[in-house]
Amino acid sequence: MKIDNPALFIEINDTNYIFIAGQYDEDQNFKVIEKITTLNSGIEKNKFISIDQANEEIKKNITIIEKKLNYIFKDVTVLIDNFYYSCINISGFKRLNGSQVFKENISYILNSLKLAVTESEKQKTILHIFNSKSILDGTRVENLPIGLFGDFYSHELTFFLIGNNDLKNIQKIFNKNNLNIKKIILKNFSEGAQLINQNKGVETFFKIKISKDVSHINFFEKASFRYSENFNFGSDIIFKDIEKICSLENEIIRKYLSNSIFNEKIFNQDEILEEDYFIKGNFRKIRKKLISDIADARINEIINIIFNKNINIESLKGNTIKIYLIIEDQQILESFKERFKFYICKNNEFEIYFINDFEIDELILNVANLSFYGWKKEAIPTTKIKKSLITRIFKSLFG
Repeated sequence: MKIDNPALFIEINDTNYIFIAGQYDEDQNFKVIEKITTLNSGIEKNKFISIDQANEEIKKNITIIEKKLNYIFKDVTVLIDNFYYSCINISGFKRLNGSQVFKENISYILNSLKLAVTESEKQKTILHIFNSKSILDGTRVENLPIGLFGDFYSHELTFFLIGNNDLKNIQKIFNKNNLNIKKIILKNFSEGAQLINQNKGVETFFKIKISKDVSHINFFEKASFRYSENFNFGSDIIFKDIEKICSLENEIIRKYLSNSIFNEKIFNQDEILEEDYFIKGNFRKIRKKLISDIADARINEIINIIFNKNINIESLKGNTIKIYLIIEDQQILESFKERFKFYICKNNEFEIYFINDFEIDELILNVANLSFYGWKKEAIPTTKIKKSLITRIFKSLFG
């Protein structure tokens, strides 16, 4: 790391490219010095549809930053939040029969797990690997039990993978701009790491984000990123249902919600929407309770799909687990905050924390630290592999 040389970070998300240049000072603190946000030209529905459009947009904005800083970038760290990726949790074991645990034992397990994943997922490439769980004779150990005696040792890894074609397209675009990709980092991983850094002692939690059109759930256990799932719906379906059933315009619904507090409010059957809301159309008698009931039913359904009835996360839940919940639409949050909380907690006493979405400047500071220092539970924080994968895993594990 050279403190005089700026570093380049680019986030690719559902709607934008975000270009950020920053610099480390003498105390190794990272500071953002330039930032540009543009539309993500050439990308549609989580796929590249035009490499030329994407390349032109990226080249144009990198050139602007380079001219401002009088510096030519040679490499880039890419933060992705829109391409489809998958995760696999897989365990391996070694029978010890009373002998010591050696590095070679763990080497055998890790090599077997890596081989199993690469052989079964030939159309995908590994982005991240996390050390999820180590168990010696039925007891979970936080550090690798090298030198300890036992009968049976098991080790679980979590792999996050991206499609080969998506990765090749990302690499092609930056290669066209003479940029070497240092690392590709999943934004959901970075956000979880930031929550852990900000909340000392909290390393196991769910993070749920409900945006307007999409939703996500992520799970961290003892600082290891263990699960992630995306959903192709968001809070806008609440408005769409009210629009459809009540034949109301979105503008009327939003105006009504902005003047009403739904949290913990019970409407009677006689309360109707006031005539003042029908500025552009003919007044119709719409019961407020109907609007409330429609929103209630849809929120219940959203939470059931993402969390309550999601069989993929059933084994990850605990009765007292923490849940960080982000609701992007502030009007939905203000009107229905307590309802979201009620449906998540109706069967369990989960700890719910409503948080704001992550600010990009603060997130990039965290990404810069992840890029430079790594993460304590990550076995391999890079996709561009010059050495063998297993060699890099061991470098991270054993130093």
